[in-house]
Amino acid sequence: MKRTIAIVAGGNSSEHDVSLHSAAGILSFMDTEKYDCYVVEMQGTDWHVDYNDTRLPIDRNDFSFTAPDGRHTFDFAYITIHGTPGEDGILQGYFDLIGMPYSTSDVLVEALTFNKYALNNYLRPLAGSDFHIADSVLVRRGGERPKADDVARRIGYPCFVKPNAGGSSFGVSKVKSADELADALDKALMESHEAMIEHLLTGTEITCGCYRRDDGLVVFPITEVVTSEEFFDYDAKYNGKVSEITPARIAPETADRVKRVTASIYEHLDCYGIIRIDYILSGEAGHETINLLEINTTPGMTATSFIPQQVRAAGLEMKDVLADIIEGKLNADD
Repeated sequence: MKRTIAIVAGGNSSEHDVSLHSAAGILSFMDTEKYDCYVVEMQGTDWHVDYNDTRLPIDRNDFSFTAPDGRHTFDFAYITIHGTPGEDGILQGYFDLIGMPYSTSDVLVEALTFNKYALNNYLRPLAGSDFHIADSVLVRRGGERPKADDVARRIGYPCFVKPNAGGSSFGVSKVKSADELADALDKALMESHEAMIEHLLTGTEITCGCYRRDDGLVVFPITEVVTSEEFFDYDAKYNGKVSEITPARIAPETADRVKRVTASIYEHLDCYGIIRIDYILSGEAGHETINLLEINTTPGMTATSFIPQQVRAAGLEMKDVLADIIEGKLNADD
């Protein structure tokens, strides 16, 4: 008997439309012999499902819906919301309350990884000599802002200012001098109630995906990100101003170290489902410092996104990876 899967997309952040593209990708990847799949779009309290070309409301009491042919329930929620409430633990808490299995890590892991500043400080003791985490300063909306001279001494210019919670590079600025700092903070604080001022890292940008299946962790081939823009911003990500090279053009020993770091972080956080970790490699080729940028727990899933590229490079099929995640959670909950 087929399982019924909700592909949960949308959300309340600037990444709402990006999430819908990921949902379309996941829908195309799913094994239709095993699963009946429906996209559930969320925005605020408007939750609805696309069922037989009709938009029907979701009953939030039990995540069901009623159609002319009767009441329907889901066996599993595949979460592909980028940003709140799907990437920060809120939706995971709701699904825990109603007993709905889902595709991501649990509430604690999602909340921690969504808060970049908290995550960085949590992982610093793990880093040691294996990887590096840049220094940063946290600024809260309505709170006292650091003086530009203090930022110059501690962080230095140029630096990055980014929302503490968010993705797709919304609200991110490269700040080249002190007189650009205030505007950059205003921009970041429009996306999140907290912003980070972070030391600028230069080098080769890479990203590495990973997921858990019954026989252990699978770490995908690494992707190298090359852009003509000053950094990998929204325009570069979604408007074709980037080259993505999988596998990355890095030394085999460096690739092995990056994969070990990725697996170590996955295990340390006790993640579930697909995550993708972004890094900057700096220094001499073959002996680079691995600088952690951020962890994405609901990464983009269009046909051209990093994860499908890496899955193909690994000789795997997306339908099998998604089935591993669904069946792994359902079997664990049986």
